Amino acid sequence: MKRLAVWVCVLALLAPAVAWAHATLKSASPGFGTELAGSPKEIRLGFDQFVKFPSVQVYNAQGKTFAGSAVSSGLSVVAPLRKRLPKGAYTVRWHVLSADGHVVSGVWTFGVKVKAPPPTEAYGASGPTRTEHVVRWLYFLSFALLIGSLGFRLLCLGRRSVPSEVEKRLFALSLIGVIGAIEVGILAFCLRCEDVLQLPFSKYIYGDLTPIADGTRFGQAFIYMTLGFALVAALVYLAWLLERPLLNAPALVLSIALLSGLSVSGHDAVDAGSSKTTELADWVHISAASLWLGGLVALAVAIWPVAPALRRDAFVRFSKLATVLVALVLAAGTYLALVRVPHLRDLWTQSYGEVLLVKISLVALAFAWGGFHRFFVRSRLDAAGSGTLSRVGRSLAGESMVGIAVLLAAAVLVDSKPPPRPASTPVIQAAAQHR
Repeated sequence: MKRLAVWVCVLALLAPAVAWAHATLKSASPGFGTELAGSPKEIRLGFDQFVKFPSVQVYNAQGKTFAGSAVSSGLSVVAPLRKRLPKGAYTVRWHVLSADGHVVSGVWTFGVKVKAPPPTEAYGASGPTRTEHVVRWLYFLSFALLIGSLGFRLLCLGRRSVPSEVEKRLFALSLIGVIGAIEVGILAFCLRCEDVLQLPFSKYIYGDLTPIADGTRFGQAFIYMTLGFALVAALVYLAWLLERPLLNAPALVLSIALLSGLSVSGHDAVDAGSSKTTELADWVHISAASLWLGGLVALAVAIWPVAPALRRDAFVRFSKLATVLVALVLAAGTYLALVRVPHLRDLWTQSYGEVLLVKISLVALAFAWGGFHRFFVRSRLDAAGSGTLSRVGRSLAGESMVGIAVLLAAAVLVDSKPPPRPASTPVIQAAAQHR
């Protein structure tokens, strides 16, 4: 039966697919993300097949439109501009009817005597929603489960042979994590693109995502991270299938390296005051937090319920590792907070600062809880009875829940806009001098 299923899959992959392809945008003028010295006279789009009933709109930052009626001619669509475009940033939104009967849509940005904004900041894009906050939280949780379970297996259990139930639970945690990193990442990308295109899903699936996927750090990071985590999934599966835990080592290293995609595409890479140092600090912050919080979940889920003989040793080893990780989280987080929040009052007058205060409070609670485990629980494990050990397990689960809440606050914080930096700050002046 398994062989039959394999051959069915192979034949399905080899069989040619017969389907009408919808029109694809092959060229655009002005180009994606270009900065023009003067106003263009028209907007021109080129496709790989005939299109009909075109609609092209050109918006400035205030939503004023400038395009005249669009006309299709063979593979081209031309929309003249009613007047010269003044200096500023512009958004082009277009729709055409493809030969297969589907409406194809897209959006891109350009600037006249100014730098073009990224497509994610195109006119009409509303920015992150509550749904995106939840998806981002699940994304962070996936990273924590993947990296934490792999790190716990390698750094806290080492090469020792462990009960099969422990291996099974650690594999389940890492599998959930890597699947989440891929699937939730795709969902996050789709939600962001849907917001940019401002289309219902029935039309969004035929949207042109090229300006977002190729023209933004967010899109490029998404592509590399998705492909990279697919390789991580293969390594995790082989480590379990071949019973070779050491194969988790390259999976862990690659996973931590892939987290840099978040750092090079987020606030700490593109906002005012950003630098290579802030990118590095953000990567250290995310990586250390994932190892710490995910390792805590692994200890609570994979060791405490099913492996009494490993409890004390695993607890001690993880406690030592967590001390280092917490120090890295605290150092990197403090530095980033000082960069992102120019004034102390921003902590209670800006929405970004309010979310940051919530995150700091949760992190402080997690630190205190972890400190209690390290300094009061660890020394009493050997003499603890079954009732005490059961309470320790519940306490670990409680600390894990606080860690998950920290990830939720971090997700909202990442999707929030930091307070504007004063134009006179040395950081801004230094950045301007190097342009």
